[in-house]
Amino acid sequence: MFPALSGTSVDGPLYRHVVDLARHSPAWLDGLVAVWSAYGLAVFALLMLVGWWRARRAGADAALTALAVPAAVLAAFAADSVLKLLVREDRPCRGLAFRTLEACPARGDWSFPSNHAAIAFAAAVALYFVSRRLGVVAAVCAGLMGASRVWVGVHYPHDVAAGAALGAAVAFVVMTAVSRLPKDLPKRLSGTRLRALLVS
Repeated sequence: MFPALSGTSVDGPLYRHVVDLARHSPAWLDGLVAVWSAYGLAVFALLMLVGWWRARRAGADAALTALAVPAAVLAAFAADSVLKLLVREDRPCRGLAFRTLEACPARGDWSFPSNHAAIAFAAAVALYFVSRRLGVVAAVCAGLMGASRVWVGVHYPHDVAAGAALGAAVAFVVMTAVSRLPKDLPKRLSGTRLRALLVS
């Protein structure tokens, strides 16, 4: 294992600035950001469902690509979780005396990199392979998710940046690998019990 990372020395001043801005913002804005930070990942699940539903109408090839999106997201989450255990960076609320919008996570719930950012950006990149429009929408939502995690005080900016980069990279690798599967695979799978998932 690596020595525990001290995030304060990386971008502590920027984190303090964002958290202080949140403390002086209108309550309605803080409330919206807090809700998005806590529950916004559901939007990515919805976008994945929409992408798959539309892809089924385009054919088995497109549907198989859409079905790979959740796998890419899970792979990104797994990679992010392993890196968390290696780096073991404490949450910023452990090292800085700041009142944050979200309660400080329990000890051992490491900060680097951000799971939320990894999942969100993995979904955005993977969805881009399915639909450019959905990918762009997901990318905007991913940016908002990453920003919200700093705003509510549970992550340093570098946690979010690292999670975003890791999630995007893993998703790109997974989706590229899926695009290089044998061309006849979707057709063969359409003749199995998986047909309902591949064609409408």
